[in-house]
Amino acid sequence: MTDRKKELLFQGALLALLIVLFSKILFTDKIIRAPDIINEFYWGVKSLGSLPFWKLFDINLSSAGWDMYINSGFTNEGGGAAGQFLFTQKLIFWLFPPPASVAWYILFHLFVGAAGTYWFCRTIGCGQLGSFLAGLVFAIAPENASLINAGHVMKIATISITPWAFFFLEKGFRSRRVIFFLSAAFILAVQFFHGHWQVAYYTCLAIGVYGIARSLCIVLADEGGKKEFGRLLALNLTLLVFFLTTVAMSLVPLANWSKETNRGVNSGANVTASAGQSEAKGGLAREEAMSWSMPPEETAAFIIPGMFGFSRQEAGPNPSNIGAYYWGRMNFTQTVSYMGLLPWLLLPLPLIFRRDRYTWLAFSAVVVGIFFSMGKYTPFYNLLFDYFPGINRFRVPKMIMFIPVLGLGVLSALAIDLLLDPAVRASRAFKGYLIGVVALPVLLLVLVGVEVTTGNFWVNKFIDIIAQPTRYEPQSEKLVLQRWNNLVNETWIAAGLAAIFAVVFALYQRGKLTAKLLPFVLIGLFLVDTGRVNSKFLFLVDEPHKATAAQSPEIAFLAKQPKEFRTLPMAGDPMPYAAAGIPVMFTSNAVQQRRWQEFLDNFNLGSSMPDIMNVRYLVVTREQYEQDKGAYSTKYRTVFVSPNGALMILENQAVLPKAWLAPVAVQVPNPADALGALQNPQFDPRVIALVESAPPIPMAGPGAALPPVGPGQVRINKYEAEKIDLEAAVTMNSMLVMGEKYYKGWKATVDGKLTEIYPVNHVLRGIYLTPGVHKVEFVFDPTPFKIGKYLTLISFAIFALFLGREFWLARRAKGAGA
Repeated sequence: MTDRKKELLFQGALLALLIVLFSKILFTDKIIRAPDIINEFYWGVKSLGSLPFWKLFDINLSSAGWDMYINSGFTNEGGGAAGQFLFTQKLIFWLFPPPASVAWYILFHLFVGAAGTYWFCRTIGCGQLGSFLAGLVFAIAPENASLINAGHVMKIATISITPWAFFFLEKGFRSRRVIFFLSAAFILAVQFFHGHWQVAYYTCLAIGVYGIARSLCIVLADEGGKKEFGRLLALNLTLLVFFLTTVAMSLVPLANWSKETNRGVNSGANVTASAGQSEAKGGLAREEAMSWSMPPEETAAFIIPGMFGFSRQEAGPNPSNIGAYYWGRMNFTQTVSYMGLLPWLLLPLPLIFRRDRYTWLAFSAVVVGIFFSMGKYTPFYNLLFDYFPGINRFRVPKMIMFIPVLGLGVLSALAIDLLLDPAVRASRAFKGYLIGVVALPVLLLVLVGVEVTTGNFWVNKFIDIIAQPTRYEPQSEKLVLQRWNNLVNETWIAAGLAAIFAVVFALYQRGKLTAKLLPFVLIGLFLVDTGRVNSKFLFLVDEPHKATAAQSPEIAFLAKQPKEFRTLPMAGDPMPYAAAGIPVMFTSNAVQQRRWQEFLDNFNLGSSMPDIMNVRYLVVTREQYEQDKGAYSTKYRTVFVSPNGALMILENQAVLPKAWLAPVAVQVPNPADALGALQNPQFDPRVIALVESAPPIPMAGPGAALPPVGPGQVRINKYEAEKIDLEAAVTMNSMLVMGEKYYKGWKATVDGKLTEIYPVNHVLRGIYLTPGVHKVEFVFDPTPFKIGKYLTLISFAIFALFLGREFWLARRAKGAGA
């Protein structure tokens, strides 16, 4: 068999094994029980299966994207438009029927990550069996695989690209050819296009460190002479520049969009005093940014996976094969920190027998990644948070753990090669290594003994932690007992597994187990070990009903109402409503526009706040209505009751039209004052517009006499997601107020002339109009998206030219050889 066929065989074996391991979620009519899938992701991809095949390749780059159906209008300024280039995503959801299509998409990317790890290991000289194990470590280590439980589909997809970036970069360092540096940059851009920007950012950090370290290794080792320094510098700069231009379609608009979010430079977080002045650096506040830091004691879960319990979903049914749910010091976690016992047992071998650049780089990835994930518990992360650009824009430091998993995979590949080397096996150092392997189960058994004999002492000593209730489980003696028993049981299991590994290594040392069989035995034990843990995170439930008129009477009623008005579902997830084409006021987003978040934090149903946002309908349960009937009945009337009586739709009788004329402008520069005024029941938004700067035209003041006919009339001629046309007949200087969010990407013209849009009532947009009949047009057309789009398309063209050149050179070389 040729080498190429062997490589394909190992790739096929990786895919086949992953299909078997995850068959439970692949071959089913149920869906993964994860809120992020059931409430969000599933609704966005389900319709792809009904598209004609050729529609999968449609790309529309003319629009930056303003979604009128979610969150009272939402955009990231086109930062997600590059996702249209992810044809594999569309193809998978077109090929496989829902809901299992979500699981197949996850499996595809786990395979992509496994294959990338395999090829990186092969590039640095690892054997096929070792590289195969490395791919498995990356794909099925519970630290990565348990992301399925959280429903972090796009996080898995983004993580899977990381090994390929290292593969192409290493190929570039070995060959000094620009095509590989361009390929690494292109891969990093594609990773960014998958939409999980924190993972992409962490990958870029790791790639940057790897690139600097490899360059220094080459220069200091005098490979080709120190003249290589200039060439390496040029190649690294080429990678950086080409990455920035290729990713520009996402990066440029997102950089602009993020400024006004609750993590942006204008968010007011991380304010530091300097010379009596306050300087807002933006980003997340320190405590929020570090709340998902991995406590140092949880490194014990690398060996004893359930030491601090296992994850539990936020709501709904949960698996029954979990002895205790997570009770550690993080707020909560949906994943587990375990990576399998085998990689840790193999880790010392390269450190003992192969102390080369790849060993130290992989080991550094493990150590630095773990310290990084500890976040607030280490000075290291605190320094980065204060001084390194971008770190304070993200929360969940533990999310970087996919980098240590990759490092462990590489070290495992190196270790397998060393195990199969007769010289290593015969060395005295290897016998010392075996003593360490045997010592582990002994130590774990001692730990079990301590837990069993002195359990009451340790429970009492750490009662504040062990008895700490969660938002799912109240404090009780039963809870403490459950957690302690689970800890003891998991320690027993870890001790037993470690003992089995020790026996296997001992048999190999004595020649009772051949070198040909050893890797397969180790891989088999690794699969059993990780499979036991992963099984706790592969929980299925029935497919959620699609929000169609036939299946949901309340949605059928709302779907018939004008799109100019919004609905506020207060009895469940709003996404089914949005998926049915019903504009909803609020949907949960981790990153919100700053103004909008402040508005939500102060939102009051009894005030004018729902009125100005065009919230015409509330969806409540019967219980909610009966509990707050007095508050609802003064402003809202019942217009629909579901056939089973469980849900009610209430109509807001004070809702404002999509656009109106306010003749009075009151300058209120302080957001807190403006939000306080909006909550005041006496505030009348039909008359008064709260603005942040002095009006450019004379406006009536509070209490001024107004004409009997009012300030005029407004008529909406066209209402679309990214374009609104209207006609205003104005009788006096007024502010035209739209029941739409203020956002800098919108542009307005009055009678064909560009005019400035002002923030009104803190979150709305408005323009000033003088008396007369005016044609007004609002268009969503952010400039950063257009700049980024053209940079990306130019980069695509350049990359295509380089690929074409490579193809031409390969054919010419083949022809010359013939």
